[in-house]
This record gives sequence, structure tokens and C-alpha cells, in this order.
Amino acid sequence: MSRHPRALAALALIVSATLGLAACTTGGLDHAAGAPATPPLAEVTPLADPLSWQGPSTAVAAASAIVPVTEGAQVLPVTVTDAQGSAVTVVDTSRILALDIYGSLSRIVFELGLGGSVVARDTSSAFPEAAGLPVVTENGHDLNAEAILDAAPTVILTDTSLGPWDTVLQMRDAGIPVVVVDSHRSLASIGTLVEQVGAALGVPERAAALAARSTAAVDAKIAQIADVAPADPARRLRMMFLYVRGQSGVYYLFGEESGADSLIEALGGIDVAGEIGWRGMRPLTDEALVDANPDLLIMMTKGLESVGGVDGLVERLPAVAQTDAGRNRRIVDMSDTTVLSFGPASADVLDALAVAVYAPEAAG
Repeated sequence: MSRHPRALAALALIVSATLGLAACTTGGLDHAAGAPATPPLAEVTPLADPLSWQGPSTAVAAASAIVPVTEGAQVLPVTVTDAQGSAVTVVDTSRILALDIYGSLSRIVFELGLGGSVVARDTSSAFPEAAGLPVVTENGHDLNAEAILDAAPTVILTDTSLGPWDTVLQMRDAGIPVVVVDSHRSLASIGTLVEQVGAALGVPERAAALAARSTAAVDAKIAQIADVAPADPARRLRMMFLYVRGQSGVYYLFGEESGADSLIEALGGIDVAGEIGWRGMRPLTDEALVDANPDLLIMMTKGLESVGGVDGLVERLPAVAQTDAGRNRRIVDMSDTTVLSFGPASADVLDALAVAVYAPEAAG
């Protein structure tokens, strides 16, 4: 559990609001939809020196098929204490709603072999197995109470990344069991998140197996990335996660406990925000960015587009041009609904990011 719940709650609200703006302008379509996936790390030739590269690259995670875990009986009813300390009893999982800003919860439900009981989805749950379900979020990521009630769920799984919160309370008042899972996401928390979902749906054995499988895949991918990342600490890329929404005037650096730090560490980079003690998310200052002087910036695709691409970013934020990342245009972008999703597909996310960082010509 994070030591900074207020900061993380604020982060969730800002990300939710601004991702919603992005979805409004794109009809809820993911940037990667229809775009070719980044080739696998195993099939590309990494740069001998990643600091020699000049130019941006885009990471598009492969759309891996869902392989459900089916061993392990479901036992209901079950009573769980959720992330908010509420005791919730679930007696019926025949109609499931799993809603969060990145679509991770619905993916977990499908991976637990209960996808056939999912009756609707959030905007971000656009993986093929769920794409045909009705959407219960409007304006991108606002919960639509009427649509949720029309779906007649027997249980709702969510976190604090979607709102308005009054809608969640309305569902509870309507007698629907609502289980709130932990909103703090990182590579290290994937197993815990899976287990929270599995416990609420009465399939803890399946959840344990899925958590182990997902964690093992991430660990294996981190080991593979370590083989291509510079062994010399002096040659490792100094990275920062920059979150922007030009149309809203939002410019933030993501630091420790934001989840972005775990991505950077897994990519074999140096988390510059951690070096300067930057926790959670905080408004960007020119001085902080220039002093940190990252070699590479990771961004959300729609965020980069909102400022007019790399040229627009440098124009709007002149401090970027004063960093090695800006001078060399080393900016890696990835779909807004993918890069910080932290779920069963995280190994694929890491793979695509690693190619964009260490073999950017192959990523495009």
C-alpha cells in the first residue's frame, strides 16, 4: 500500500479527467487500434549504444490473446474486505462489471475464466474478447449510472480511477455489491491486484495461478531487457515520465510510487525522478526538468499529440530543449490506456517499450 494515498488519489483524478478528454476527441479508440504492433524484442537488433540514437519512437504492445485460467472451483458466497475497508458479500457473479481507467480489471476477469459473465465494459477495455460489449462510461471515462443499471450487474469491481464517486455510491444504494480494489498500480502490485479480483469473485486458486503466471512473465521480460540494456551504469539511459495535456495546460512529472518508476527500472533505465526525490505526480517546473537533464522522456501518445508532437513539445516547453532528451529528440510514446495499465499483459507492454528504447528504428 502506498504511503501517499492522497497524492495517488489526486493522480488518479487528474489522469482520469485528462484521459477522458483524449477519449472524447478520438471516439474512445485506442491509439494502437489498427496500428502494427512493435516487433518483439527477441527479433530486433538493439543499438550498441542507445545514447547514440537521435529521434522519437512509438511503442505499440502486441494484442496478446487471453488464455483463461480454469483450474480451481468457484466458491460463493464470499465476503471480502475491500481496499476501502468495507466488508462486501458477493453471492452472484453471473453478471460482472469490472471498471477502471486502464481496462486492467476486466482483462483480469477474462483471464480468470469469467469473461462470459462480463456484461459491459469501460472505454479502455477494447481488447478483442471484450470489444463487442456495451460501454458504460461516457465522455471517455465518466461512469454512466443509467447504463450501469441497464446492464443489471450482480457485482461491480472498480477502483478510484473512475468517477463521479457518487455514481459508485448510487450503485451500492441500489443493492449491488461493489468491491473497490487498490488503485495503486505498479509492476510489483500486479499479483496483488489479481488476487483481490479473484478473492471477490470466489476464485482464489485461479487468481493465485494467474498472479504467478503474470509475475513470472514480467520477471522473464525484465531479465531479457537486462541483457540488451547497457551493463555500464554510466551508459544507462536516464529516464523520466512526462505527462502532458496541451489543451488543458496540464504538465506533470511522474515520480516515485506513480508506477512510472517501476517501468523505468524494469527497462534498465535510471529513474531521474527518484534521484531528485520526486514522489507521486507533481506539476512540472523548468528548473526541475533542466536540472534533472534526462536522456529520454516517456510520454502517453495522446499527450504528445496534444502539444503537436515533438516539435510542439519543445516549443511549448523550452526547458525540454535544454535536456539531452530534447536535444536528441529521444521521446518514447505509448498508448494512454496501455503504458500504465499494470495487468496480465504487462510483459507485452515492457517488450514494446524496450524495443522503442533500445531498437527505436525497428519500433518506428
